[in-house]
Amino acid sequence: MAERERGKPLRRNRSSLFKRLMRSPFAVAGIGTTVYGVLKFVHATQRPVAGSADYDRILHDEHPAIVGLWHGQHLLAPFFRPRDLPYAALLSRSADAEINARVVEAFGISTVRGSGGRTDVKRSRVRRKGGARAVVAMRRLLANGTGICMIADVPKGTAREAGLGIVTLAKISGRPIIPSAALSSRHCIVESAWDKARIPLPFGRIAVVMGEPITVPADASETLLEEKRRELTIAIEAANSAAERLLGRRA
Repeated sequence: MAERERGKPLRRNRSSLFKRLMRSPFAVAGIGTTVYGVLKFVHATQRPVAGSADYDRILHDEHPAIVGLWHGQHLLAPFFRPRDLPYAALLSRSADAEINARVVEAFGISTVRGSGGRTDVKRSRVRRKGGARAVVAMRRLLANGTGICMIADVPKGTAREAGLGIVTLAKISGRPIIPSAALSSRHCIVESAWDKARIPLPFGRIAVVMGEPITVPADASETLLEEKRRELTIAIEAANSAAERLLGRRA
């Protein structure tokens, strides 16, 4: 028993040391570069599915817009972003998100660090890590002609349920939200992840679906913001179901 008890601190120390090493600038840069290279290869081997949205036209027509999609599909976002349009992506402020930031920036997409707004029906306000600064930064980017790619559901919250952050950004910026979904026929699912994230694999087919733009009035009340949040949830889920059908799978 004593030996097992002495072994526990040692394992914890090793685990803590490993985490620190993996979060070091050298490790983050190396892993980010590797993931970027793999995704570039995956992108090059994907075939678009007939019936997908004309996303290039839509994003040009609505630019600068807020592209809203579910967690777990963010790795496919660079695949359908028009190369000639400037875009920024909202990413978590966590240390683990540093690798995501490296990958996103390697694709030519700038980053804003923050977190999506949680749903708070009683007080109906945006609560997020560094949320105020992130919202202000994204509003400025939109005002200056940069589109925003934003994951609509909240990290570690309820998957496939939009938070208030994205509709609040639409309200203060005056720019539309494009409900979107992107799925690949070949992927592996991270079962341990809260959002069951899908990692795209090479030689698959990609389906991209975009719904009608959703706008939020500048004078929207708390009640209307909640209605828009629910509308967006339904719209993104509808796009997700349509993408599943295009790939011949049940949503």
